[in-house]
Order: sequence, then structure tokens, then C-alpha cells
Amino acid sequence: MMRRLMLASAIAALCAGCAAGPDYTRPSLPSPSTYTRGDTPASIGADTGTTQRFSAAPIQDDWWTMFGSAALDARVRQALAHNASLDAAKAALDAARENVAAQRATYFPSAQLSYAPSRQRDAVGTLSPTLSNNATYYSLHTARLDVSYAPDVFGLNRRTVESLTAQADGQRYQLEAAKLSIATNVVGAAITEASLQSQIEATQAVIADGEHALAILRDQARLGYASAMDVAAQESALAQARQGLPGLRKQLAQNRDLLAVLCGDAPSDAGAPEFTLDGLHLPESLPEVVPAALVDHRPDVRAAEADVHAASAEVGVALASRLPQLNLTASYGSSATTFSRMFTDDNVFWSLAGSVTQSVFDFGALKHKQRAAEAGLRQSAAQYRGVVLAAFQDVADTLYALEEDAHAYAAANDAERAAERTMTLTGEQQKLGYVGVLAAINARQAWQQARIARIQAQAERLSDSAALVQALGGGWKM
Repeated sequence: MMRRLMLASAIAALCAGCAAGPDYTRPSLPSPSTYTRGDTPASIGADTGTTQRFSAAPIQDDWWTMFGSAALDARVRQALAHNASLDAAKAALDAARENVAAQRATYFPSAQLSYAPSRQRDAVGTLSPTLSNNATYYSLHTARLDVSYAPDVFGLNRRTVESLTAQADGQRYQLEAAKLSIATNVVGAAITEASLQSQIEATQAVIADGEHALAILRDQARLGYASAMDVAAQESALAQARQGLPGLRKQLAQNRDLLAVLCGDAPSDAGAPEFTLDGLHLPESLPEVVPAALVDHRPDVRAAEADVHAASAEVGVALASRLPQLNLTASYGSSATTFSRMFTDDNVFWSLAGSVTQSVFDFGALKHKQRAAEAGLRQSAAQYRGVVLAAFQDVADTLYALEEDAHAYAAANDAERAAERTMTLTGEQQKLGYVGVLAAINARQAWQQARIARIQAQAERLSDSAALVQALGGGWKM
């Protein structure tokens, strides 16, 4: 009795043995103390009147609400609910999870039940009758239950399940990264639309002033107060101003198409522009994530790590494939000429069998597959490290951009104010008769050009604020 118990314990321990191959550990990664070459400032743009401060508070799931636009909030929600890329990513995640569930089923025995009725006649001139009663014509009913089980002695199935689980995790992280990208793209499209709308408005004003100035110069030329050179120069300036307008309109139309597709609509359903710079507010509080935590906050980084985990498990799969494979089978059934005699003692058959298979000569195929899996693991680890470094670069680049955006906006804002003062003073001098109407028109055109530069700088600050949220991983949580 004791020997049987010891034998059963040994078999159980063998079947639950350690899985072949390496157990996964996160590869070593760079751990900088700061993102940029200097210390990150506590705030940005203090000299512009629109200061942005960094906050250690967690990034909200609906981080786009920090721009203060109800229209933008609605668009992002629509995109997250109807975007085709997100639907595809969700389906890919469902498929990956089903593959894990299917592979886990191999932990347990499988059973197949069959029933095969037939009517037949023996060739008595060549063969002896099949039945014991020597009947030539007969019906035969056969029913059987086959059970098979492959004990996972060396962890082949466990490593396969581990690899598929890691791949499913990677799909989940990719879905979260896609959500973050879609939301950021919608925010970017809204900012671009608002910027283009304002630039088109200012450009149209420049063109209107240029047409007015040209009409005056032509009248003066007819009276001899202006030369043909003056008229030609104004015609050239007006043509240049007109040249920029179609490009802006094209960008606006294409941006509307982009926004429609992001939200799951056809370009024909894009509708009229709906965003203005006045309706988008620069976030006063920016998120701050310490470098040591960035690896866990970025879904694309976690997806790359899941690839490393899957590759590590594949090494175990390749190694376990080189070790003996066990298989247990059992069958139980019955054959009878009449269905009523099924499963009587004389008609029952059964069998129990076991097998061990070991590859002894395959021209090195399994060895090279293992080496390929090990090389794949090294490749995934290198790619993971590259993704991590790129994540640090994204944050650093965005921080530099935000700092310079603030300076650029301050300079553009000062230039616009100076141009506006010049326009006001020129208008007053025109009323007093000290300057002509052309000088007033030129001053107004200069102000519109300065306004366009300020609009572009303002849009850059808004866009890079959204880019920082994306670089830090958004509001995604593990």
C-alpha cells in the first residue's frame, strides 16, 4: 500500500514539474532622474499671462476636458464609441483572450463520443463471415467513448498558455494606446480647425485691405499721384495674400474629413466647422509623472513588455518540445448487430494505453527552433528598451516644446499688440490729415499678419499641452 502511495505521489509530482525555459523577469531599463537635461521648471509661461503649472495629481480618464470645450468633449466621446480602429482593436483583444481559453482547455483530458450504425454484406467467396453466427448480411451498431490526456510534465502547455496570455495582455495595452491616440488626434484636429478658422478670417481681412489699397493706388495713378511701379508692387502683394487662402481652405476641409473619420463618420457627414480658439482654453494645470513611473503609465511601453514576456515563454515552448512527450488514452465502447444488445457484457470493448515520444534525430530542427526563440527574446528585449527610450524622448521633447511655445507665444503676442498700437496711431494720424489712407491700410495689414502669427503660436501651445498628456500615457490605469 505504501509503495503504491509513493508511486502515485511521484507521478503527481512529475506531472506538476517545473516548466522548461526561463521564468520571465523584466529586462533592465534606463532610469533617469529627470526627463530633460536640466530640472523641470515648476511652471511654464509665467511671462505670458497664461501660466501653466505642473501638478502631481493623477491624470484624469477624461483628460481632454481640461480644454474646457463641451463640443470637444462630445467629439472625443463619439470617437471612442465609434472609431473603426478601436472596434478592430477590441475584436483583436477578444480573439486573443479566446485563444488563451482554448489553450487552457488542454490542461484537462479531452473526450469524444461516437456512434456509427451500418448495414453491410461480407464477400463470402473471398473472406470468412465477420459475425460469429456466420451471417452474411447484418447490421452493426458501434458506440465508443475515447478519452485522451497529455500530462504537461515539462511545461510545454504551461509555457504556451503563458505566451498566449502575454499576447492577450499586449492586445489589451494596444487597445488602451489606440484609445489614447484617438483622443489625442481628435483634440489635435479640433485645435487645428480652430487655428485654421482664425487664420482664414485674418487672411480674408488682409486680402480685403489689399484690394482697397490697390483700388486707391490705381485711382492715384490715373491722376498722376502714383507710379505704375507702386501699382505693380501692390498687385504683387495682393496676389501673394490671395495665394495663401486656398491652401488654408484646403487644410480646413481635409481636417474636417479627418475629424469625421476619427469619430466614425463618412467625410460627407463632416458638417460645418465647430471649433474656435476662443472656445478652447489653455490648461492651467499640466500633469507630472516622474521618470521612474513612466514605464508603467505608458500603454505602448506595457505592450512592448508583453511582447518580451511572450517571447520568453516561447523559449520555454521550444525547449519543452525537445523533451519527452507523454500521452494517455482510454477507450470504452460496444458493437452489436441490434441496438437493444448494445453494452451487454459480450459486446463491450475497452482499452487503456500510454505512450512516450522522444525525438532522437531531426537534423537539429528542434535545436535551431530553440535558438530562434532565444534570438526572438533578445530582439523583443532590445525593441522594448527602444520603446522605453522613445517614451522618455517624447516627454522630453514635449517639455522643451512647451517651454519654447510659451516664449514664442509671448513674442507673437507682443508683436500683435505693437502692431495694433501702430494701427491705432496711424488711424488717428489719418483723421488729422498727417498720413494718407494707404498708410492706415498698410498698418492694418501688418496687424493682421501679426495676428496670424499669434494664432499659430496659440495653437502650438494647445497642441503641445495635449501631446504632453499623450507622452505621459494619458489617464490609462493598469
